[in-house]
Amino acid sequence: MELFDTHAHYYADAFDADREAVVASLPAHGVTKVVCPGCALESSRKSRDLAEQFPFFYFAAGIHPEDLDGVDFDALTEVEALCRHPKCVAVGEIGLDYYWVKGKPERERSREFYRRQLALAEKLNLPAIVHDRDAHRDTLDIAKEFPNVKGVFHCCAFCVPDALQALDMGWMLSFTGNVTFPTARRVPEVIAAVPLERIMLETDAPYQTPEPFRGERNSSLYLYRVAEAIAEIKGVSAEEVAAVTYQNAMKFFRIKE
Repeated sequence: MELFDTHAHYYADAFDADREAVVASLPAHGVTKVVCPGCALESSRKSRDLAEQFPFFYFAAGIHPEDLDGVDFDALTEVEALCRHPKCVAVGEIGLDYYWVKGKPERERSREFYRRQLALAEKLNLPAIVHDRDAHRDTLDIAKEFPNVKGVFHCCAFCVPDALQALDMGWMLSFTGNVTFPTARRVPEVIAAVPLERIMLETDAPYQTPEPFRGERNSSLYLYRVAEAIAEIKGVSAEEVAAVTYQNAMKFFRIKE
């Protein structure tokens, strides 16, 4: 079973002790492609460095809505430079987060950063990796302002109507270990409602560790559990889920073997 982890943060502090060893071990465990999206300038640079070190590793550059404190719009000049790197496959992780971003001015500023980074994706003809927490309506509506941009709503938490709307826009949905959580209700409903050809797999490592490993640090080594959970919902084999989602990701990120 060959797997593509479309979203893992290997620059995170949780990997400081064994980062290179973990990443180097992934192909032997069937994870033959990884995209590491940055959340700020520093993490985007670190993601680039990992992509330069490991042939099967790719990265994305962007500024996350939780990382906007003290950042001005001039920072997007470096984001653009990073996105022009040959192993950068997307603008991201960008988006909106109304769980952490509370004030009206702060939310408006985050919406402007989101718009400008979608505009950058349009300019560079790159897909976007979008974070959405408690901001479904604005996240979708702003994405609609950029019909030439296609992207993925990562760690998708939409209801079925919003998920179908995203598909109508030509976007993809990706799912992480949350699909295995007993409390997850919307996620299985969405997976059941959307075609496998519009789904990608991710870990969001070191976060969102799937069952039965909750409480441990997540890594791409656990991505197979996401494939198994989706397979159970769809009534197909985990091998089919792995194969289809692998090709989905290769096409989405425009990676050639």
